[in-house]
Amino acid sequence: MADRRLFARIEKKFPLKFLNMVNNNEERAQVVDISAGGVGFVTSEAMPNNTPLELWLNIPDRHVPFYTRGEVVWSTPLPEVNQQRIGVRLDKAELMGMARILWLNNQA
Repeated sequence: MADRRLFARIEKKFPLKFLNMVNNNEERAQVVDISAGGVGFVTSEAMPNNTPLELWLNIPDRHVPFYTRGEVVWSTPLPEVNQQRIGVRLDKAELMGMARILWLNNQA
């Protein structure tokens, strides 16, 4: 299967909070990778494809959490840790959020 991403993915771990807009559940999760077009995270909540989400990414750069929206495009169980790996496509390319993450990478 060919990778159809438009933006490079960066492996980065930091917390996020999300709101499932279908059931209004607010959850916390751990980002595992991110690009300007999407975010991958691990959480305890299973979600079907097309679930709309509001996301607050706690980028560790001493600024306020970065807010964005998107929808679930895939979900797979991680049975060894009783969690779900979720892939979210963002509603629009988030270049400002990526600039903050890239700035962090340059500081390391």
